[in-house]
Amino acid sequence: MKNKNKPGNTLFCYEIYRNYSILLGYFNNLQYINMNLDQIDKKILDILQDDGRIRTSELAKQINISPPPTAERVKKLENNGYIKKYTALVDPVKVGVSCLTYVEVTLVRHGKDAIERFMDSIVKLDEVLECHHITGGADFLLKIATKDIPTYEQFIINKLTALPDVQHLKTLVVLSTLKHETKIPVGG
Repeated sequence: MKNKNKPGNTLFCYEIYRNYSILLGYFNNLQYINMNLDQIDKKILDILQDDGRIRTSELAKQINISPPPTAERVKKLENNGYIKKYTALVDPVKVGVSCLTYVEVTLVRHGKDAIERFMDSIVKLDEVLECHHITGGADFLLKIATKDIPTYEQFIINKLTALPDVQHLKTLVVLSTLKHETKIPVGG
């Protein structure tokens, strides 16, 4: 029996690649972490997560500084990648999207090319709200929103399983949602 943790074994090499990728992503993000956010920056991020449309003058009042430095701080947070974008949160049921699923995807191959092919393909699918490269039994975790179960089934048959290198899917259907937050705790 082959030792799974032996150098040269495909699974062993893939695990090293996966762990390296995770660490590389972590260290690449340190440039943003090391910006040294002060309490005012943290408060700005906290307020903007609750109301991205707040006027600069109102934001300035809430953080207790004048509007020009407030606008400057917001611009700095945007330019340094702390604020990725501004968006509206839409009620999925009101727009006819009532089926939310999480899908674990396992690939046939675990090399760099297979992973990149999958990632290049998955970002083009509008039904996929989130895609996470994960550890554990599966390779990716997807959050998918569709109109209903039959629409989800067609998505799986015609789109997801048609992607290169997909070997196995495991679907978890959301029955109800107790908590759904988009706000990241930044301290304050």
